[in-house]
Amino acid sequence: MGHWASPDQVWACALVFARVGSVLMLLPGVGETSVPPRVRLTFALLLALAMTPIVQSSLPAMPDTVGAMGGWILREVTVGLMLGALLRTMMGALNVAGEIVSIQTSLSFAQTANPEAPSEMSLASFLTVTGLTLVFATNLHHLFIGAIVNSYSLFAPHKHLLLGDAGQMAIKLTSESFMVGVQLAAPVLVFGLVFNAATGLVGRVMPQFQVFFAATPLNVLMGLSVFALSLGTLGLVWVSRYHDVVDGFLR
Repeated sequence: MGHWASPDQVWACALVFARVGSVLMLLPGVGETSVPPRVRLTFALLLALAMTPIVQSSLPAMPDTVGAMGGWILREVTVGLMLGALLRTMMGALNVAGEIVSIQTSLSFAQTANPEAPSEMSLASFLTVTGLTLVFATNLHHLFIGAIVNSYSLFAPHKHLLLGDAGQMAIKLTSESFMVGVQLAAPVLVFGLVFNAATGLVGRVMPQFQVFFAATPLNVLMGLSVFALSLGTLGLVWVSRYHDVVDGFLR
């Protein structure tokens, strides 16, 4: 006689899969649009099977009605989407930094002159790919799994859904993400301030000199040089701040 899973075990795994699958839809790395949906679903199912024995004690018993089952599934999906969105918020810091650098180095003007150019070809996309590489290179994705497991203590199924606290945390992380993005682009911002002040002074001293045509290539070259020199520190600072954010879910 074969060994089959009991209805309670199937129900527990379905609840875990609802939360884990929702988190992985937005989780950095696995939740990217370039990852095929079939791969994400397979990984979510394997992760749910591995996590079910760990968190099964905190899960509710299987209800008697289909409506109650749907309510529990909807609740777990909501918690998973909230957790995934919170974990992905800090990725916005890299987009902010990339856009600031593009504006300061005049590279963003290329998309204005040619609107048909693909928007993915920007420094923001480059920094996003760099950030994803650092996430896996520094084993930060292991903390993501720990945060999902610990979410059953923060957002336990038998407790009330803390939407107010989640909203306040989202506002805090969004503001912190923007602040970190500006801090990451600070070297290029300082360079842009000094360079623009210098070109303005030259324009005032020599009104006949074509400052724009001479300054634009220098702005691009020197701005990208400053960005390249600060790229290593930029990555370390971002990973450190992201680690602090994820570590907050583990406490």
